[in-house]
Amino acid sequence: MTRSDLARRIHSAAHLTGHFVLRSGRTATEYFDKYKFEGDPILLDEIAQAMAPLVPRDIEVLAGLEMGGIPVVTALGRHTGLPCAFVRKQAKTYGTCRLAEGADVVGRRVLVVEDVVTSGGQIAVSTADLRNSGAQVSEALCVIDREQGGAAALAAKGISLSSLLTATDLRMTS
Repeated sequence: MTRSDLARRIHSAAHLTGHFVLRSGRTATEYFDKYKFEGDPILLDEIAQAMAPLVPRDIEVLAGLEMGGIPVVTALGRHTGLPCAFVRKQAKTYGTCRLAEGADVVGRRVLVVEDVVTSGGQIAVSTADLRNSGAQVSEALCVIDREQGGAAALAAKGISLSSLLTATDLRMTS
């Protein structure tokens, strides 16, 4: 499947129009409902297969961010063979009290995986938390970059963002 075919499939499955408030607080007239493509196992698998070549060679752990990054990282791990960590927005206060569940991230090169990026805010927060936990994080990978400043904001924090697709790629399909 070509990248443009995949963009068309994602656009068809997940593109909504209306009035939406984003995590960043911004408003938008279009929205990519990530759960529409994450909830489709065949489409999610195709997305992960296309993302696998974007994973840097020296990465030791894939870290999916709660909640949307979790299905993406799980599917991506299947295609790369890399272990996965599941990163909470806050460490739980019971049981293991961990921020990251699954694969150990301490002292390892970790790639943060997210579904849709707007401002990059959650990646920045989670990367800081992972770094404070001993992970080596300098890169993030997402399915869709909304192209609203996230990559630049993350670069200012020492995190390079790669994306499978951009909002422009998805708009070009309609």
